[in-house]
Amino acid sequence: MKKYILLAGLLALQGLAMAQKPFAHGPLKVSDNKRYLVHQDGTPFFYLGDTAWELFHRTNREQADRYLKRRAEQGFTVVQAVALAELDGLNDPNSNGDKPLLNNDPTTPNEAYFKHVDYIIDKAAEYGLVIGLLPTWGDKVFKDRWGKGPEIFTTQTARTYGHYMGNRYKDRQNIIWVLGGDRNPREGSQDVAVWRAMAEGIQEGVGGADKALMTFHPQPNSVQDGGASKWFGQDSWLDFNMHQNGHCRDTPVYDHITTSYNRQPTKPTMDAEPIYEDHPVCFNARELGTSNTLDVRKAAYLDLFAGAHGHTYGCHDIWQMYAPGREPINGPHMAWYDALELPGANQMKFVRKLMESRPMLDRVPDQSLLVENNYPPAERIQATRGKDYAFVYSSAGKPFTVNMGKILGGQVIAYWFDPRKGEVKQAGSFSNKGQQKFAPPSAGYGQDWVLILDDAAKQYPMLTMNP
Repeated sequence: MKKYILLAGLLALQGLAMAQKPFAHGPLKVSDNKRYLVHQDGTPFFYLGDTAWELFHRTNREQADRYLKRRAEQGFTVVQAVALAELDGLNDPNSNGDKPLLNNDPTTPNEAYFKHVDYIIDKAAEYGLVIGLLPTWGDKVFKDRWGKGPEIFTTQTARTYGHYMGNRYKDRQNIIWVLGGDRNPREGSQDVAVWRAMAEGIQEGVGGADKALMTFHPQPNSVQDGGASKWFGQDSWLDFNMHQNGHCRDTPVYDHITTSYNRQPTKPTMDAEPIYEDHPVCFNARELGTSNTLDVRKAAYLDLFAGAHGHTYGCHDIWQMYAPGREPINGPHMAWYDALELPGANQMKFVRKLMESRPMLDRVPDQSLLVENNYPPAERIQATRGKDYAFVYSSAGKPFTVNMGKILGGQVIAYWFDPRKGEVKQAGSFSNKGQQKFAPPSAGYGQDWVLILDDAAKQYPMLTMNP
């Protein structure tokens, strides 16, 4: 027991040290194997995001500080937020009474508005948080069926605005640039050209392509489309690929991850907008109810084990920074500051601790580990491995058979990891050959488990979150 208490204390001190000395390892870039994100010195970076789209638009300094501080304490590493926000972000002033643009012209930003954005980005850095910065929500390029727009961007204004944003934030190390803003480019339109122009403007503003880590946030699309890579997979500015779930339960986004993982050129991939916690399932709460903790937890493990480099959590109450007195989007909600403590959010730290507990950069998806490798989404079993360890996620606690010998070592040590509590139970020692049956400690709805297999010779410490 003493060694587990000591390890938990060391983990807490490590987190405190990270918060006190943020970005000591330098800005972020893509790893040499093109699968992960790392700091400048090669230190792995685990992208654990939250969608606080309206953070700049709807919170004052005190509220933003409260949000950022709590998310950092909960183990999040990235906050995705939008400068020109979705909820009438051009015409509805921020908490200080400022609008982002003069006369809705993207070539004439309002200095007062962006000083507030500056404050939040810098406050995030103090907590060791990266901002996934969306220069604009997509309705300012393509209004579609929802969103208030208006459409204000052309290729020229997009480049000018991108240059302004890049130049303004070129000295911040805690920024990942995210284009797209929940829109898929329309066939036969100028949308692709507009986004490319904005990307080029950002690169020019920061002083070079190698100084702007950039991606694109799309709407849901088909497995064959491969997320953002459908339009920009060959573009050098797209450093890593993003997907979106669509807020439906048991959507097989892991198959989408697999598609983009296997595309050339090789780029990291992830689900940047999964089903949110406390969200009307498929926007139909009357018939399908609202999403729960299992929904968001399952999305994280399935996507990561399918090959995602990181994962974004989301909450319906928080993306819109809902507070009493505001008009709720898609049904009634709890206040964002109460939703900070929803159980799914607090369980995300277990995801991060598990992924960081073993060498990250050599991890690959590998369904060949499993005999039962193609169950439907509600019962899906997903496997991933490094050179000398493997993780297997059973989303409903169903037993499964492992094809041994896929990792190094003559003997393997097995553990059961509980994604609900972050607790680990020893499961025995096994010969690393042939086939081995494993049955999780419990089964049924909400009884998901992760099997950890380690090369016994490595003597990895048994992961623990609690004394």
